[in-house]
Amino acid sequence: MPAHPRPGAGKSLAGLRGALAVAAVVVVVDQLTKHWAVNTLRDRDIEVVGSLRLNLAFNTGMAFSQGTGIGPVIGVVALLVIVGLLVSVGRASSPLYTPAVGLIIGGAIGNLVDRLFRAPGWFRGGVVDFVDVQWWPIFNVADIGVTVGGVLLLVSTLRTPRPVPAAAPVEHTDRRDDP
Repeated sequence: MPAHPRPGAGKSLAGLRGALAVAAVVVVVDQLTKHWAVNTLRDRDIEVVGSLRLNLAFNTGMAFSQGTGIGPVIGVVALLVIVGLLVSVGRASSPLYTPAVGLIIGGAIGNLVDRLFRAPGWFRGGVVDFVDVQWWPIFNVADIGVTVGGVLLLVSTLRTPRPVPAAAPVEHTDRRDDP
């Protein structure tokens, strides 16, 4: 007896492929820019324009350099978020959802790569940050992916039409029969 694909399986697979393609682009660009930053900014900063400068830093914590030293916990949470988002891709109805998930996953993987493979390694490595506006914490391409993806995810959630609940049946009474 031939197996019948579940309804929406094609859409789910296309969404997964799309999210993974976006994630792959983010990871590649993130890792290439981090490689450049480590090799170029080791002993100097580059002033770009206004308060924007490129300045090498290593973050062993999480956002805004909070949680320094809990890299393994951050890594495990990131892995759980990645799995949860990948599972959710097929259920989305907004066209923004798939690229949003891809950006978030790509950013999470980009920073996980640093935590796994930068010294001292195995979830204890420092994430390479180098974009410094001097009035905000230093960040990287992966952080941009997570932030833009998060905003798109919020927008996709707010713009998704909500199903209208079925109206309760109206009970009709014939008032002519009342005494």
